[in-house]
Amino acid sequence: MPRPDPIIPDEARVVLRRRITMLVWRAVAVVAGLLGFVGVMLPVVPTVPFLLVAAWAAGKGWPSFERWLLNHEHYGPLIRRWREQGAISRRAKWFSTLMMASSAVGMQFFGTIPLWLRIGVPVVMGCVAVWIWMRPE
Repeated sequence: MPRPDPIIPDEARVVLRRRITMLVWRAVAVVAGLLGFVGVMLPVVPTVPFLLVAAWAAGKGWPSFERWLLNHEHYGPLIRRWREQGAISRRAKWFSTLMMASSAVGMQFFGTIPLWLRIGVPVVMGCVAVWIWMRPE
């Protein structure tokens, strides 16, 4: 029994699919980048994790934005160190641990939060803190 010919999409569909994919990666990069820069002004929003996502997405659909992030005076070294070694600075480890601990303690004073959340969220934060401290510096 002969094998059927594989379906080959026409060139216009391939080009359209590539453009849509590129636009999706760019949208992810822009949204993550904006959230990262909002985090510069609001201490509650983390900055570097969003910039890591932005650089990752930009690498897939917007190389010039990725280069800009990697060459950024303040955040570029953090992104490069994460990519090369998965490293987190000691200062960032302490800051994130203290912020998670203060958030976990602060949650306990809100009686409107269900008990399972007042227990579950600090447990998750504790697991994240352990993971952070296991990363190289």
